[in-house]
Amino acid sequence: MNSGASFGQYFEGNSFIHRLDPRIKLTASIIYIVVIFLAKSLFSFALILAVTLGLMLSTGIPFGRFIRGLRPILFIMAFTAIINIFWYTGDTLLVDFYFIEIYLEGIINAVLIALRIIFLIAGTSVLLTYTTTPLALTDGLESLLSPLKYIKVPVHDFAMMMTIALRFIPTLTEETTKIMNAQKARGADFTSGSFIKRAKSLIPILIPLLVSAFRRAEELADAMECRCYTGGAGRTRMNVLRTKLADYIFLFSIITLGAAVVILNMYVPGIALGI
Repeated sequence: MNSGASFGQYFEGNSFIHRLDPRIKLTASIIYIVVIFLAKSLFSFALILAVTLGLMLSTGIPFGRFIRGLRPILFIMAFTAIINIFWYTGDTLLVDFYFIEIYLEGIINAVLIALRIIFLIAGTSVLLTYTTTPLALTDGLESLLSPLKYIKVPVHDFAMMMTIALRFIPTLTEETTKIMNAQKARGADFTSGSFIKRAKSLIPILIPLLVSAFRRAEELADAMECRCYTGGAGRTRMNVLRTKLADYIFLFSIITLGAAVVILNMYVPGIALGI
């Protein structure tokens, strides 16, 4: 395992989340994402934060791994926050300088959107990529989508493509780091100059990265062909998925979280954020 890997990397462990049925994890992840976007009060965000931190700690994965997993989205978070701060209007005006107007509601909205993004990445990492092997994820996704087979949807192929794409995220990240280090050793500078200059300096990275990606894809295709992989037809599983009582209890807990968030939004006075 690459110590520098982050998002998309599976971390071996024996926590109760690692042992959950992948179908339950996928279902819980969907519910969790919906709950994140339903939250509209301080208490509901605090509740989601507490649950997310509890899940993160229960996995036994070092907290720093989750922090590193957020690095790729820092620019998106910052850009989204800035857009909301300067374009979101409200009732409480804080700054009025020429054409620049900043409202308290805009700042609050920017913070909450950033929190939603953090919860989204952290929660799905805990429930899926960090604690579920690509094979288990494929089996779980295929099982959940199996009813679509009756309308001739290639469920297995779709699940396999999704899993391979997810699995290649840390691989491509590692490859990008190697290429950047090689370019730096040759005198390349990716940190100084204007934004346009720094963007242009990344162009020499793209070509070798694309070449490497196609090479790895070809190697993977050859490996699958050598193992006589022909798709889902007639394929059996080494580990048959079986849902246990603990899986249902966990799923019920996530559903309860969603119900609690809705109740907090509706019936707890004085904390609604109006977003």
